[in-house]
Amino acid sequence: MDLKNIDMISDWDKWKQTLGSAVNIGQKIGLSENTIDTIGTKVGDLLNANVDPENREQRVLQELWRSGNDDDRKTLTKMLVNMVQKDNH
Repeated sequence: MDLKNIDMISDWDKWKQTLGSAVNIGQKIGLSENTIDTIGTKVGDLLNANVDPENREQRVLQELWRSGNDDDRKTLTKMLVNMVQKDNH
């Protein structure tokens, strides 16, 4: 996933496709589910701190991220990974 251009992805479906591609790449190179989730949580922290949401869906994710604790963020990350995996099947 190109983090330099992530803030340009204002279309929700494109955003999900980009996230799905990143998850697929991680799986193809042999990353475990736990590792993908851990990376996803770190990316979520990075996006929360540096990217202004481009649409309503991203704004909701940011609000959920900011309102939760570390365990909540890990759960949200897992749910997002599951969502994009289902979209790609």
